[in-house]
Amino acid sequence: MRVVVQRVSEAAVSISGQEVGRIGRGLMVLVGVETGDTPADGSWLAGKLAALRIFADDAGKMNLSLREIAGETLVVSQFTLHAATAKGNRPGFTRAARPDEAIPLYEAFLGDLEREIGRRPERGVFAADMQVSLVNDGPVTILIDSRARE
Repeated sequence: MRVVVQRVSEAAVSISGQEVGRIGRGLMVLVGVETGDTPADGSWLAGKLAALRIFADDAGKMNLSLREIAGETLVVSQFTLHAATAKGNRPGFTRAARPDEAIPLYEAFLGDLEREIGRRPERGVFAADMQVSLVNDGPVTILIDSRARE
């Protein structure tokens, strides 16, 4: 499982002009499920996101976690995080998990994240054509891959 995490002052996701999720200060999380991922990947990522110290303390140092600031999360599924781009100019997505494998893992990840942060994450709709808007604070953008945790 792979996530792109952006520290935001606000973020929203819409489908066909209808807003389906909005947050203030917190994390915008794009999540891609790869073939062969397991619930343990999502659980590890949820714990990592909740504890990741990327918010400023009183001295302006990145020293506080999402939990510590009672921040919000917006989670959007994004299979394109597993694009293969080495050959040619059209990305290949064969590493991205098919919906029958990805949806249960995505939903489990959302449940794990909710338990870790103590509140329900806002979210997009799996496989929908979504429009995401955000104000990246910093900017701070971090890539985390559950397969690179060792």
